[in-house]
Amino acid sequence: MHCLIGLGNPGAEYGETRHNVGFRVIELLAERHGIRLRRRRPLAAIAFSGGRLPAEVGEGQMGDQPVLLVKPRTFMNNSGEAVVRVCDHFDLELADLLIIYDDLDLKLGTLRLRRGGSGGTHKGMQSVIQRLGSEDIPRLRLGIGPLPPGADARQFVLSPFADAEMPTVDHMIGRSVEAIEYLLREGIEAAMNKFNA
Repeated sequence: MHCLIGLGNPGAEYGETRHNVGFRVIELLAERHGIRLRRRRPLAAIAFSGGRLPAEVGEGQMGDQPVLLVKPRTFMNNSGEAVVRVCDHFDLELADLLIIYDDLDLKLGTLRLRRGGSGGTHKGMQSVIQRLGSEDIPRLRLGIGPLPPGADARQFVLSPFADAEMPTVDHMIGRSVEAIEYLLREGIEAAMNKFNA
């Protein structure tokens, strides 16, 4: 099973922020492939506070591939908590994952697929790497940069996109969905060659 995990912050107040483009990719995938995202109870052996996995999860098919769509509900900086719980519950390997998240170091609209690497300055990806104990985690980075001169990075990523940026953002999210669908059909190497231009 391929597990596609978009990083972001839960709550309506964060829905349109730069930090939540990973969530938006998952939501568009769910819409296009008729997959319902919902909270679910974990196995008793890994139950924890609240009795539910700390994520919205949807199981379904994309083409002939079984997929799991995930939106963590632990807030961005603790994303690793949700990811490790989902991996434990569904018995997933690192190679089964694709983490989708915003990246300040990439120009707005840019996509970068990678097999692994550090989390860079992204605290959500740093959390995932720390909790899983490896950098060998496939990921799709979505450019939201650059940071304007003198701007505070935290305030910038938690602010909404400007109206003039929205066509580029919508195109990037749509292109991300195409890249993921292509990756599932053709593999990550082919997808990297096609979409990392």
